[in-house]
Amino acid sequence: MHPSKTERTDNMQVIGITGGVGAGKSRILRILQEEYGAYILLADEVAAGLEEPGQEGLRQLVECFGREILDAEEKLDRGAFAERIFKDPKALTQVNAIIHPLTWQALCRQVAEIALSAPKGRKALIAVEAALFDRQSRQLCDTLWYVDASEENRIVRLMENRGYTRERCKNIIRNQPEREAFLALADVVIDNNGTLEETREQIARQLGEP
Repeated sequence: MHPSKTERTDNMQVIGITGGVGAGKSRILRILQEEYGAYILLADEVAAGLEEPGQEGLRQLVECFGREILDAEEKLDRGAFAERIFKDPKALTQVNAIIHPLTWQALCRQVAEIALSAPKGRKALIAVEAALFDRQSRQLCDTLWYVDASEENRIVRLMENRGYTRERCKNIIRNQPEREAFLALADVVIDNNGTLEETREQIARQLGEP
């Protein structure tokens, strides 16, 4: 279940952060954390935790795909499993059907825990970063920000930060959702093509800062 806005407490503001690889979501998260005291939740990290030994996600993956997905230490063999599922669209769909609901359930719980533990008189600002939201997961957020950057800027960042070749960057971007898919759900577009100060100014406007 994803909480609707009517089920949420008044002492929190949840911002969803999404965008394509290389768009610079980490820059936005860093500003929110360092300059606004935001709590940062990363969907990928939550999902990875669910795939650890003893966790429900791994239990369901083993039930679906068999114990051959485990290594000698009974942990998920992430490299081999990733190669397998990305060659098999049906398997990828099965993994997403297992992990995505569990991930968003866990994120909902974490958001609620943060709100309850926030100091009295202070609204908790929570940023939830995910590669792509859908209409259900969108309900977790008061507002959804799409971090936008040109393809060339994304390529340059990936080459500099991850050491990828230009061709690999293009292939990764090509396999991600189109810009329109992000815009269909987003409330706000943060143009992250410019300077750090320009990005800061956009965030300040969205958060009602002068």
